[in-house]
Amino acid sequence: MEGGGKGKKLLRRDVVRVVTPGTLTDTAYLAGGANNFLMAVGRSGAATGVALLDVSTGEFWVGEDGPGEDAVLAAALLRRPAEVLLPETQRATGDLLPRLQATGAALTFADAALWNGRRAAADLGAHFGVSSLAAFGVADLGAGLAAAAAALAYLRATQGERLGHLVRLQRLQPADCMTLDETAVRTLELLEASDGSTRNSLFGVLDETVTPMGARLLRQWLLQPLLDAGAIAARQDAIAALVDAPDTRAAVRRLLKPVGDLARLTSRATLGVAHARDLVGLRACLTPLEAIRSAAVPLAAPLLAGARAALADLADLRATLEAALVDEPPVTLQDGGIIRDTWNDALRAIVEDAAEARRWIAGLEERERARTGLSSLRVRFNRVFGYGIELTHAQAARAPAEYVRRQTLTGAERYVMPELKEYEAKVLGAEERRRRLEYELFDELRGRVAARAADLLGTARALALLDVAAALAEVAHGRGHVRPRIEAGGVLEIVEGRHPVLEARSGLPVTANDLGLDDEARVVILTGPNMAGKSVYLRQIGHIVVLAQMGAFVPARSATIGLVDRVFTRVGAQDNLARGQSTFLVEMIETASILNNLTPRSLVLLDEVGRGTSTFDGLAIAWAVVEELHDRTSRPKVLFATHFHELTQLAGRLGGVRNFHVAVREWNDEIIFLHKVQAGGTDRSYGIQVARLAGLPTPVIARAKALLGRFEEQGQATTDASDAVQLGLFAPPGDPLSEELARLELAHLTPIEALNLLAKWQQRLRA
Repeated sequence: MEGGGKGKKLLRRDVVRVVTPGTLTDTAYLAGGANNFLMAVGRSGAATGVALLDVSTGEFWVGEDGPGEDAVLAAALLRRPAEVLLPETQRATGDLLPRLQATGAALTFADAALWNGRRAAADLGAHFGVSSLAAFGVADLGAGLAAAAAALAYLRATQGERLGHLVRLQRLQPADCMTLDETAVRTLELLEASDGSTRNSLFGVLDETVTPMGARLLRQWLLQPLLDAGAIAARQDAIAALVDAPDTRAAVRRLLKPVGDLARLTSRATLGVAHARDLVGLRACLTPLEAIRSAAVPLAAPLLAGARAALADLADLRATLEAALVDEPPVTLQDGGIIRDTWNDALRAIVEDAAEARRWIAGLEERERARTGLSSLRVRFNRVFGYGIELTHAQAARAPAEYVRRQTLTGAERYVMPELKEYEAKVLGAEERRRRLEYELFDELRGRVAARAADLLGTARALALLDVAAALAEVAHGRGHVRPRIEAGGVLEIVEGRHPVLEARSGLPVTANDLGLDDEARVVILTGPNMAGKSVYLRQIGHIVVLAQMGAFVPARSATIGLVDRVFTRVGAQDNLARGQSTFLVEMIETASILNNLTPRSLVLLDEVGRGTSTFDGLAIAWAVVEELHDRTSRPKVLFATHFHELTQLAGRLGGVRNFHVAVREWNDEIIFLHKVQAGGTDRSYGIQVARLAGLPTPVIARAKALLGRFEEQGQATTDASDAVQLGLFAPPGDPLSEELARLELAHLTPIEALNLLAKWQQRLRA
């Protein structure tokens, strides 16, 4: 807390900052395209309060779930917090603990007194400088405000009191957005592909942003598709304006490119942890603002015009940073060299005094040689002993009387003289004074930046919006995406839709496919062999719906999207060993969750339900699930991909079911995948042909074909699900009539006895 000095042995120390996973601000350790959230969770009665706070960007969200609800908590967990703050009382008895542990976030337990609902509103109001939180739309919350107050108190304890960049509180309200649970995000590969890469995810192919703020906003849009047709249209208008103005779009993107992470640099300055290079980076962020403002003038779409208007006038701050900071400051603040000499009169005087003293010392060697005639005389500097005059031992006897011996070296003697000590003090004292003054001046500059935190963060949000709109316009223009039509009804019609990730990453032409669902035809049974593209088609439909409702253009010739409030997915096979759940159990849990949470505007994407168990069990489950989805009064839109081609019979029995298949062609006992979805069902799975493609040995393939022929002859491959009979897991109990019949001695049974026995059995069966 203080510099060392002569005679000082103990220096004042203190803990000024505690670094935790959820409070990191150093951009070297944070992913630029993702937020780093601290999440606080607490219970108040039957309500669950949730707060999300990113101290590195100043974003602060709050919400709460009522009894039996978890939408807010699920939405918060979808943001993948780095750290979860919980009351100490939850450590042993918290029912939320297993769910939170499964996220992989660091769990921190704090004093339950931080979740004080009685003073939460007052504490938050005091921080934001408002008498009521109604201005933020959160005044009616109870448990939510307690969680927000706990998060704020935790920040004060770890980061100190400098939290001026937290200037607004937003309500976390999932009802305003499409619900995407973790299963949907994972199986649709919205953020990460199955191989763990971001590049091959939907986010990866959309992310043409050029600023970290834009990348984070794009991620938020992707995880929170809108339900308001007007808000969707506003985003579409902004993207359309940039699609139609390629020169303006290119200019805006070129000017945005050198803009760094303005939000995080502002936060670091406000927290008092920014170093000189941070402020130089912040200065660079501000340099193109006026040019961006001018370039955006032709863009009349309300969203873009609003973003342009939100770019604060920060020319004075930029000019101050330009005049004060050198272009390439050192990493540390203690060594000086960060403030321009021209910025401060006192600093200039110190620099000039030091320069004059150095010039005097620099000329001392030549002057002393001439005065004394000692040819070996040298003026040296040592970090321990300072400046000194060195003479070889051969000439040491001729040293002038005013030379005072300071040190004996191996080959020389070192001396000082009163005048040299005086100038040495000027040089060294000036350096110390300069370093101290420069640090004070730099801290003052950080304070000036912190004072403009609201303007800077508002500008960062506006730049992010311009960046996202321009990036999505770039994608739409470059890949031929079109503006979808958004409706409130139950129509889902896509003409020549394409998979956006395959289109961007495969390097091969992508087969376009259609889809038509409405209130009359609302369930599609999709059949076809493995590798034909059923799962790709399901993900493609999910991607197009998400893109449409986040306001982006979609890869299709045309699309009409009836607003979807929730996307359910059951795609792919996986187990959960940590929870002791088999692949089939995971499949059934996910299917049960879908059936129990359907809404009238849900989109359900199911792939291979029932394949994890025996044939007849699986077929029976799949059959029953389709019937349930069809008969539900909520009438969701359903795509059901399956290998059970027996399910195609449902199209003739249920009015809302339609059959489609992924087409293939057979040639020389091999199959060619066409990846084209066509009307009608299929009665074959082509499993043996796919097995041959996978490399199964020829004898195995031949034996499988022979067995398949035998099974088909016996009718086992085409059994109607409604008539299917299968042996149970346990042996059936014995039949008393059969056992009694087996014990009879027919040779000794008279006709009248046989007749009486039959009458008794008939009476027993009729009872």
